[in-house]
Amino acid sequence: MSQRTLAVVVTHNRKDLLARCLDHLQQQVRAPDDIVVINNGSADGTEAMLLARGIRCITQDNVGSAGGWHRGVECALAERFDAVWLMDDDGFPEKSALEYLLAELRPRVACTSSVVLCEDDPERLVFPLPRLDAEGLPVIFSLRRKLFTLPQAMSLSENGLYPFAHFFNGALISTAAIRQVGNVDRDFFIAGDELDFLYRLRAAGPIYTVIAARHYHPDVAGRPHTDGRVYYYVKNTLILNRRYLDWVPIRNVLTITAVLARTVKRNGLPEGLSYLFGGKRRILWLAISRGLRGQVARDF
Repeated sequence: MSQRTLAVVVTHNRKDLLARCLDHLQQQVRAPDDIVVINNGSADGTEAMLLARGIRCITQDNVGSAGGWHRGVECALAERFDAVWLMDDDGFPEKSALEYLLAELRPRVACTSSVVLCEDDPERLVFPLPRLDAEGLPVIFSLRRKLFTLPQAMSLSENGLYPFAHFFNGALISTAAIRQVGNVDRDFFIAGDELDFLYRLRAAGPIYTVIAARHYHPDVAGRPHTDGRVYYYVKNTLILNRRYLDWVPIRNVLTITAVLARTVKRNGLPEGLSYLFGGKRRILWLAISRGLRGQVARDF
């Protein structure tokens, strides 16, 4: 039986990239049954472009990515779709992606997601997949903790399926599974919402990356970190570590170290160090304090 599928794209001030994403959605071999764009307060002509294309749009204040996904999933549930296909505005699916995802979204499977590849280097994963331990959790005591290339992911995928996924870049999720575990948590705001949703959905059934389903995305390795990104990533990841993972103190140290290292790489050494010793140190220490206390909320 065909599964009615709603494609949801969340956007904020990226009209041209959004148009590219929509072009690829409308060229799918197996087209979604409907498309809705959640417009998080764009001021770049996004609404006019969508009106001209005849694409349904729900405009709301910029409530962060988590608020956008929550609204899109809410729409899929209210309209009784069988599955919801979630993606950001800056990536786009290969034309057979939805066909492959639906073929693997069997009964009792919670989610099938595309493998997210760098659009300029399609052998490389934009978001490295974690290597998993026997419990299905990201490994911690290993020299090789992540998979960075498509061949690496393929080599560890049984029947073309890897039992982990990076949501919101081509994730097809069963609405029956969502009804079991609840919607995306809006309080995560701009970081950690996807992992919280993934770990909760695992209670409803397996989650897979489908290697044959390809989703292309710009390289994000050089994007500078904002104060908000540093704050919410640190705070929310500490919360996720405590809720779902093992070896929490070690993971917390690794989280903070990784954020600082990426900030140095992307923003430069002086700004990276300013989060430890300089004028931005309050941002980091406040994130750590609130994260350790489990305070999930939009703070600013």
